[in-house]
Amino acid sequence: MRTSTHPRTAPFTARPVDPRTLAELRAADDAGRPARPVRDEEGGAPLRCCLRRSRPGELIALVSYAPLRRWATATGADPGAYDEQGPVFIHAEGCEGPADDGLAFTGSHRVLRRYSADGRILGGRLVEPAGEATNASFSAALKEAFDLPDVALVQVRAVEYGCFLYEVRRP
Repeated sequence: MRTSTHPRTAPFTARPVDPRTLAELRAADDAGRPARPVRDEEGGAPLRCCLRRSRPGELIALVSYAPLRRWATATGADPGAYDEQGPVFIHAEGCEGPADDGLAFTGSHRVLRRYSADGRILGGRLVEPAGEATNASFSAALKEAFDLPDVALVQVRAVEYGCFLYEVRRP
């Protein structure tokens, strides 16, 4: 798992899709479809298994994933209408997981969606890249989210397509 610390904030851990869930998604995704491996000729797909971009030639799969539903099932929460599923890229075969301790995919516009322990959305925040200070501004936005006592987890999502990238839970 990736852990990032900012001098004035608590550590935040970016949680990739866990290995058991990855095995399930490779067999049948959250929409019930089997994964269809493809060779990524260009590279650059944001992989949710190891929180890095794919390299040219890697075997990847685009699968449907319901992160809040899976979290809610594990915790007993009821996300109600906030339950959603969407496309995520993963390695089509086993993966070594994250290689370093930095927060992933912070160099682009991101939305941080905040959720309560009962699965309800508590709002969101747009985080814009800020050059060399991007990781600091991203960590500050996470700290701001977790300063709210009702926030149990934050989903990091791409702005352009709304795709889930990873979650961060209360430190």
